[in-house]
Amino acid sequence: MKIGIIGAGGLGSVIGGTLAEAGNDILLVNRNRSHVEAINRNGLTLRTDGRDRVVAVRAALPAGVCGPADLVIVLVKSFHTADAVREALGLIGPDSTVLSLQNGLGHEDILIDLVGRDRVIAGKTYVGGVMLGPGHVVAGVAGKETIIGELDGRITPRIERIAATFEAAGMKLVVSRNIMGAIWDKLLVNIATGALSGITGLPYGGLYAVPELELTATAAVAEAIAVAKASGIRLDTIHPRDAWVKAGSGLPPEFKASMLQSLEKGSVTEVDFINGAVVRAGAKAGVPTPVNATLVACVKGIERREFGAAARA
Repeated sequence: MKIGIIGAGGLGSVIGGTLAEAGNDILLVNRNRSHVEAINRNGLTLRTDGRDRVVAVRAALPAGVCGPADLVIVLVKSFHTADAVREALGLIGPDSTVLSLQNGLGHEDILIDLVGRDRVIAGKTYVGGVMLGPGHVVAGVAGKETIIGELDGRITPRIERIAATFEAAGMKLVVSRNIMGAIWDKLLVNIATGALSGITGLPYGGLYAVPELELTATAAVAEAIAVAKASGIRLDTIHPRDAWVKAGSGLPPEFKASMLQSLEKGSVTEVDFINGAVVRAGAKAGVPTPVNATLVACVKGIERREFGAAARA
C-alpha cells in the first residue's frame, strides 16, 4: 500500500518504519525538519531490545507531501489534528482512507468535518514509540495490537486490506465491529499511565515500582469504566487493573508515556482529550470523576509552571 503518516514522531515513525520494512510505500510527514532530514539522509533507525537497525523510508515536511495515498494515518497531538490534516491534504484523494490512531476521544468528528465521513475509519494502537533523536526511535511492536473499524461496524474490503497489510508487516491487527468500545478500552490504558507519568516524571520502570501510583491509576481507570458504562459504551476491559497491566506490557523500563514526552519536549499535553474527556463525559452522564479531575488539574498546573499563562491559549 501507499501510506502517508501525518505526525510521524516516535509512534508514527515506528509504525511507518515497520510497514516500510514489509515493502509498503511509506511517507513519514513531520514538522520537525531535523527528523525529516535525518531520515532522508541516513534512513530511519529503529531500536528494538537494545539493538538498532536502519530502515529505508521517505520523509517530508507537510508542505512537501505528494499523493494521493491509499491510507493516511493521523498521529499528531490531538489539539493539532485539524491544522495538520489541512497542511497535508495533498495526501488525500477521492479513494483515500483516513485513519486516526491518536490518543483520546473526538478525533473522528474532526476528520469527518475535513474530509467527509465516507473516507474516515477509526482505530487505536498499543504499539509504542519514543524519539531518541532525529531519525532514531525506540520501537515497541511485539505483541502490541492495533484495532481498527468502520464507524458503522461493517467489515469492508478496505478494512480487510489494511488488516492484511499490517499483519504482513508482523503487526498484530484486530478488526472491530465495536470500534467506539475499542477506543474507550485504549483510553483506559492512556488513563492508567499518561497523567501519572507526566506528573511524576517517571518512565515506566519507575512508575511501576511505586504501589501508591498503581492504586491511583486503577482508581482513575475505575472512574472511566463507570462513565463508559453509564454512557452506553460496551467495553472489553472489566477490571481496572487490567488497563494498568496492559499499558506496560512488553515495553522497556525506559519507555515514557506520551504526556511525559510532551512535557520534556516543551509542549502542552493531550490531557484534555484523555482524563479531561472522562471528566466531561462523567459530568454529562452524572458520574463523579474526582481522581481524573485531580490528575487534569495537576498536569495543567505543570503546564502553567513550564509554559506560562499561554499554555492553553
